[in-house]
Amino acid sequence: MIEVEVVLAWPQQVLSRRLQLPEGATVAEAIAAAALEGSGDCPAAAVHGVLARPQQVLLDGDRVELLRPLQADPKENRRRRARGD
Repeated sequence: MIEVEVVLAWPQQVLSRRLQLPEGATVAEAIAAAALEGSGDCPAAAVHGVLARPQQVLLDGDRVELLRPLQADPKENRRRRARGD
């Protein structure tokens, strides 16, 4: 068994769950097992801050971070700053 943590951080709250999973468990399996409210709204996940694929195998002590959708387009923000808006 391995122990992993699944975290989802919103501006007003942080949801976190520690899980015991079998060896060879994947990112997708950890997210499903954590069943955090709002996890379906997250388009991607990271392991220790590095973008991860759903089929990536987890190791003992890994932290799976659910990534929220962007609220603003970074390219559009740069364009606005360049125009002086």
